[in-house]
Amino acid sequence: MTLTADRPAAETAPAERPAKVRRRGQSSPLATVLSHGTLIVASLVALFPVLYIAYISLGPDDNDYLHPAKIFDKMTFANYTKVMNDTGFFTWFGNSAIVAGGTTVIGVLIAASTGYAVSRMRFPGYRQLMWTLLVTQMFPIAVLIVPMYYILSNLGMLDSYTGLILVYSSTTVPYCAWLLKGYFDTIPMEIDEAGRVDGLSPIGTFWRLILPLARPGLAVAAFYSFLTAWGEVAYASTFMLSSDKYTLAVGLSSFVSEHDHQWQLMAATSVLIALPAAVVFYLVQRHLVTGLTAGAAKS
Repeated sequence: MTLTADRPAAETAPAERPAKVRRRGQSSPLATVLSHGTLIVASLVALFPVLYIAYISLGPDDNDYLHPAKIFDKMTFANYTKVMNDTGFFTWFGNSAIVAGGTTVIGVLIAASTGYAVSRMRFPGYRQLMWTLLVTQMFPIAVLIVPMYYILSNLGMLDSYTGLILVYSSTTVPYCAWLLKGYFDTIPMEIDEAGRVDGLSPIGTFWRLILPLARPGLAVAAFYSFLTAWGEVAYASTFMLSSDKYTLAVGLSSFVSEHDHQWQLMAATSVLIALPAAVVFYLVQRHLVTGLTAGAAKS
């Protein structure tokens, strides 16, 4: 008689694979597909107007925008040639470069010094100062145009680059000051103390130690200031009275009149206006995410 020993159940039963545990923060495959699909659709929606304007700019006729499918067979860069050779494009471009460059430099310097002072110093009214800057952002452009026009007229700054730069700076400084104040809060106070130990004045500490560390925040402030001045229309069209002082955004209006419209030239000019902004974005884009997120919890 043969005896067989019963094996333990653990040895006889087939081993079960452990259930796959999802890590914390890891999305399910369905959620990943949905999120990527949503981002792709949102990107296409954002890119469509830009690509459509670029496409319309290649049509040679005034009414090609009504029949965009017909442009494909007769694409040409003649609109760009005509804009650059037969209009005041380069004059407008130079005016925009002066105004946008001046606004960027002056606005960032004022905003950086304001943000640093509020971040490091506790003077009477420093909280009220920042809230006042925030409140100024609540007023729409339509409300501000009349008082600003009156002020510039009394100062003799109408139809001047300086007046327009100051107007744009008053628009960009409040936001940039808040942005940079939050960024300066993330820089340790020990750096300021080390600068004072080494004999630096407060201005020397700010200029030689703090500003180099605040490059991402400064990049965001500069980009915002540049875009505000580069593409703004309402202030420029109101305060710049001479045609030789028009900026690019105001120059676009010369292609549309009561009895005529040249949409293909307007589209070509729009593409040319967007190129410098894209170049500036490319130069500062590696600092943008850091500058926008740093100090979010402290500001």
